[in-house]
Amino acid sequence: MEFKRLFSPINVRGLTLKNRVVMPAIHHLYTDNGFATPRFNQYYWRRAEGGPGLIIVGGCRFDDYGGPLSMMSLRTDDTIPGWREFTDGMHARNCPVAVQLYHAGRYSHSSCVPEGKQALAPSAVYSTFTRETPKEITKEEIREVIDNWAQGARRAKEAGFDAVEIIGGAGYLISQFLSPVTNLRTDEYGGSWENRCRFPREVVAAVRAAVGDYPVFMRIAGNDFIPGSNTNVQAVEFAKVMEQAGIDLLNVTGGWHETVVPQLPGELPVGGFTYLAAAVKKAVNIPVMACNRINDPVIAEETLALERGDLIGVGRPMIADPDWCRKAREGNTRLIRRCVACNQGCLAKTFFNKSVECLVNGTAGREYLIDENVRTQSPKKVLVIGGGPGGCEFALRAKRAGHFVTLWEKSSRLGGQLHLVMMPPSKGEFIHLIEYYEAMLAECGVKVELCKEGTPENIEAAGFDAVVIASGVIPNTLTLPGDTSGIDVCTAAAVLAGECMPGKNVVVVGGGSVGCETAQYLAHRGSISPEELYFLTVHRAETPEKIDYMVNHSDRAVTIIEIAKRIGAGFELGTGWPIFKDLKRLNVRQHALTKITDIRNQTVYAQMEKDGAVTNLEIPCDTIVLAVGSHPDNALYESLKDRLPRVYALGDSKKVGKVQDAIQDAVDLAARI
Repeated sequence: MEFKRLFSPINVRGLTLKNRVVMPAIHHLYTDNGFATPRFNQYYWRRAEGGPGLIIVGGCRFDDYGGPLSMMSLRTDDTIPGWREFTDGMHARNCPVAVQLYHAGRYSHSSCVPEGKQALAPSAVYSTFTRETPKEITKEEIREVIDNWAQGARRAKEAGFDAVEIIGGAGYLISQFLSPVTNLRTDEYGGSWENRCRFPREVVAAVRAAVGDYPVFMRIAGNDFIPGSNTNVQAVEFAKVMEQAGIDLLNVTGGWHETVVPQLPGELPVGGFTYLAAAVKKAVNIPVMACNRINDPVIAEETLALERGDLIGVGRPMIADPDWCRKAREGNTRLIRRCVACNQGCLAKTFFNKSVECLVNGTAGREYLIDENVRTQSPKKVLVIGGGPGGCEFALRAKRAGHFVTLWEKSSRLGGQLHLVMMPPSKGEFIHLIEYYEAMLAECGVKVELCKEGTPENIEAAGFDAVVIASGVIPNTLTLPGDTSGIDVCTAAAVLAGECMPGKNVVVVGGGSVGCETAQYLAHRGSISPEELYFLTVHRAETPEKIDYMVNHSDRAVTIIEIAKRIGAGFELGTGWPIFKDLKRLNVRQHALTKITDIRNQTVYAQMEKDGAVTNLEIPCDTIVLAVGSHPDNALYESLKDRLPRVYALGDSKKVGKVQDAIQDAVDLAARI
């Protein structure tokens, strides 16, 4: 497909962008006390080389209250020279760069503000995000924040940034002034809609006065998705106010961090929030950028074709693949390493003040350490055993480094455990990682042999210089008490692989991430499908009440039993909540601190001990699913390590971990083999 709209130019207040692809601001936490670093520079310079029309960096704090010290900063003039070096590097790569001036308001944790002080907010309303109550900002402090915002914009212009973006969404300070939930003031900054818009209008006016004829953008919430707060209706009205105030471009995102509506993970369909930008675009005469979960160039082009936006925000997809833009422009979309919407390496890190990584891109944030253009001076014949993510990633990187690489996979397809990972709801995007490896291995010339199992004998006889064992894991089993006759017992892996069909009453033993996602998968399979929902809704075949019941009901009774004190261990912090929300919605019963004491007559008997009290459970059961971990499949490595000079264990075959661990392990091994 030719993406003629996506790769057409656009002008924003004299700033010409060569295409409509924008990498929006994402907290990376790569700076040193707010100053530019080689890590920050090399990361963004690499993405500039991929050819987007614009990159927006940030958030960037401009005072002592707006964000943590680990964020980039334009708080003082001594930050300017470092950022000038950075922007010079962006311009040398033909990429305009803007900076987002950021103030979190009540989303600033007490650890991010001067000692003994509180975060500033329109009103002292408790934040479920920080679990703290901020201080109500005084009028004097309002004037100080506005002045600091303007001074930050002035420094940005002096540092060579091509535009500034004011953060006005996501539940940050401007959002808090706009919302009747968090703005309870009775002065001129609270109460009426006009009064609640006063603070952002004054911010824009001060920034404009500081920078003059210069592009000023604003990122807004298309819908707060907070009960009682602003909806898309108010977002449209606010967009009009900001256009009148002098904003040159509106960047429309989703809701607040406190919302229970998923904003970025796989629960949100690709392009699922473009309707928010579309409503804004209809109401204003300045460019509008559509954002959130747009990892597919086809969806991006269609968004522009339907006039839902003028530009496309492609954020996390560019963490995953810095060449997203170039590959789309050249028509090589099959070679794009797509973001899989897991949030494990990005959002889950920055929410807890850790720097960004990426599950699918093992070099993200390590560009200053890893030179992907280095070629080996001593090419080797390398055999890779196993076509999972670790094996595929290593094979690609070793081939690019100049080695002669062959990959043997004993099954009929590449992907390994990814075929199981992609089965739970919201994890379907992982299929694109399999497709990427299939396409890239062929593109790079790696010799792939499917249905080829490695043995000590045929590996030794093949005469390779080095052998990498990426044979994955073996699911653990468990000896169950009692009589399981009449009950199917299988592993979570077997369920997700479609090798067994659980019945109506399922007990999942093991409440880690795999157990929870398997329980979610089984409950969903017992509920109405998206296709059925669409059919019944479009044709009005049932009443809304009946459809609502069907959506939130499962015909399969699923129970999770976990011996530890907490269900959900194994999820990256901040990523498990949509799954727990789903488990609750479909009435999946969860019992922590519980052990099975007996099984008989198709009933699981269990005992839960909590706070000294013992509760006996009787759970009807026709299927037991074991989700009790796994162990490395390392027998082949153990048999070869003393027989061949260069044998390496990789990923799960060395130590059980996550997909991200396997990919990063592959990157590191390929660099030193």
